[in-house]
Amino acid sequence: MRRAKISIIGAGFVGATAAHFAVMKELGDVVLLDIAQINGQPNTAPAGKALDLYEATPVEGVDSKVTGTTDYADTANSDVVIITAGIPRKPGMSRDDLIATNTKIVAEVAGKVAAQSPKAVLIVVSNPLDAMVYVAWKASGLPARQVIGQAGVLDTARYRSFLAAEVGCSVEDVHALLLGGHGDDMVPLPRYTFAGGIPITQLVSKDRLDQIVQRARDGGAEIVKLLKTGSAYYAPAAATVAMAESIIRDKKRILPCAAYCEKEYGIGGFFVGVPCILGSAGVEKIIEIDLDETERKMFSASVEHVKELVKAVKM
Repeated sequence: MRRAKISIIGAGFVGATAAHFAVMKELGDVVLLDIAQINGQPNTAPAGKALDLYEATPVEGVDSKVTGTTDYADTANSDVVIITAGIPRKPGMSRDDLIATNTKIVAEVAGKVAAQSPKAVLIVVSNPLDAMVYVAWKASGLPARQVIGQAGVLDTARYRSFLAAEVGCSVEDVHALLLGGHGDDMVPLPRYTFAGGIPITQLVSKDRLDQIVQRARDGGAEIVKLLKTGSAYYAPAAATVAMAESIIRDKKRILPCAAYCEKEYGIGGFFVGVPCILGSAGVEKIIEIDLDETERKMFSASVEHVKELVKAVKM
């Protein structure tokens, strides 16, 4: 029986850490790919990181082949492709400049990986996420169910970790749901948040809950401020691999993902964070939940911002 194959495009902090998590979970064979040259010199970093990671497998007792490459042919017949390629927003760079630069990168990557692996499920991590997952879908030509954006799992993980610390319970016992765009645009749903089956509103005061929600929204910025020279990578990589695991092992987990919504929630053809069942086919079902008036207004505002991001995309 053929082992699953996961290709990760972009061998930076997020990509390399995702490779690490995927190998330690023994999800399958991993290919780590990056650009062919840096400053006119051959880029051997993916090969070095892959070799280092492979040499860790006997210690961990996992059987995963790890390949570092700059050749898209090595990604052929992947089951899941994780796209982390792109540049971070730099000081003085406008939102439109970032979108223009990363649109070119993500479009090229998506087209190349889809040509090699037309049955793969693409998980997009590149920012701005809500626009880049749309770019990957258009450039790849793949069915919408095979293209997913990673944001909700990360935002929910931040939210859950802060709530667990507040309640003083295990993170495993906190279950939460968020909708909408990534980061500032996320829509928290306290009515759907529980700790050990107990509504979070019975355990945390409204004022404190509002503070925790805001901290989750600012989670990425808080880490950037602390690191000073980089951005988060452990939690984003773990969240991405959780999605990959549900797909590869056909676990059919319900996870918040940026999925293509047409009739769902009346969105009309955009990738927005919603609860999804992830299985071997990708997004196997989008779950529509009841929203009260306040939640619906917040969600609508988030969706409108996502639409504005997509309008800025030039392909």
